[in-house]
Amino acid sequence: MSTHRLKIFNGNIISPYRIIPNGTVVITGETITAVTEGDIDIPGAVEINADGNYISPGFIDIHVHGGGGHDFMDGDENAFLKIAETHARHGTTAMVPTTLSSERDDLIATLEAYKLADKNNDSGAQFLGMHIEGPYFAMNQRGAQDPRYIRDPDPEEYKDIIARFDIIKRWSAAPELKGALEFAQYLKSHNILPALAHTDATYEEALIGFENGYILATHLYSAMSTITRRNAYRYAGVIEAAFLIDEMDVEIIADGRHVPAPLLQLALKIKGPSKIALITDAMRGAGMPEGEFILGNKNSGLKAIVEDGVAKLPDRSSFAGSVATTDRLVWNMINLAKVSVTDAVKMMSLTPARIMKVENKKGSIAVGKDADIVIFDEDINIKRTIVKGNILSHANPGGIKKPKLNPI
Repeated sequence: MSTHRLKIFNGNIISPYRIIPNGTVVITGETITAVTEGDIDIPGAVEINADGNYISPGFIDIHVHGGGGHDFMDGDENAFLKIAETHARHGTTAMVPTTLSSERDDLIATLEAYKLADKNNDSGAQFLGMHIEGPYFAMNQRGAQDPRYIRDPDPEEYKDIIARFDIIKRWSAAPELKGALEFAQYLKSHNILPALAHTDATYEEALIGFENGYILATHLYSAMSTITRRNAYRYAGVIEAAFLIDEMDVEIIADGRHVPAPLLQLALKIKGPSKIALITDAMRGAGMPEGEFILGNKNSGLKAIVEDGVAKLPDRSSFAGSVATTDRLVWNMINLAKVSVTDAVKMMSLTPARIMKVENKKGSIAVGKDADIVIFDEDINIKRTIVKGNILSHANPGGIKKPKLNPI
């Protein structure tokens, strides 16, 4: 185990509750060993002067599909590594690679590629396990998920996949489907987090789903039911369930496109920063110039167009994932949702860490935790990304491509 020492000083340390001014963080090997206000002498340590910028816990993205021209569904080790490097430049220190509804063989190839890439990932964001998104979805809420693959939960299929791959940490599905409650129970028995997604459930169906394990709402507002009217009577949907069930966690794609500022503010008012995880839901166009891309596997995926800071299906009927990076999410929450930098960072670090059950090692700057740290300025331009004590050589010199702020 490495015992090199690193000292980061002259920065404002972001804790989940306050800013520690003129702070110093000491790292020994892969672990934080001291957090203090003021400067301290650490003989022999490599020193990083934060120059008065923020010293923040690394950003944790628990729902991401790609970036830098690659998609995890490409099913090869290089794609995983390049995506991890791309997002690390923007402050992501840990991520949960996410799949799309696909051919079974493409899913298996992606899971196999994860195992290879995880062993050799030393220059990008760390992998925290796989998130399978689909194919057990409501066709009416498929969004950009390929309709060829959408179906009800298949016990023979998912039991075989789970038996073969212990790297699966979460699985998103629609709780109202036939067999979806049994599916959630099976996931829980294998310590896999069930999440509700691409769902047309009523409030009552979502509540039953929650009681059976669907305790996380995947990309709140996106591809989920809301208030409907039937014969003059109104019925609540999944969005209302996510708000009414206090214990339910939610993800939000805070790219400034999927969810407008008033809805970001509403979610914050109801759920609060401790129950909201910011996610990029980024596809391969993240970190790339706008243009045409493939969503999912490069050989069999759907065509998508990236324009106006978001990915869309060619007919522009639906978004096709975002091209956001985590630094942009934090910037958006501060500037669109009007939250403090402390709360914005909490939703990008400690809350997702808790949801993925890694908060004992990640999500905040504290003694004994992994040395996952980001240094950024007042405008959330990333200066340094450090993953488990490893200073990554690539920074993000271009800063964030910030969206135009729409008047409220």
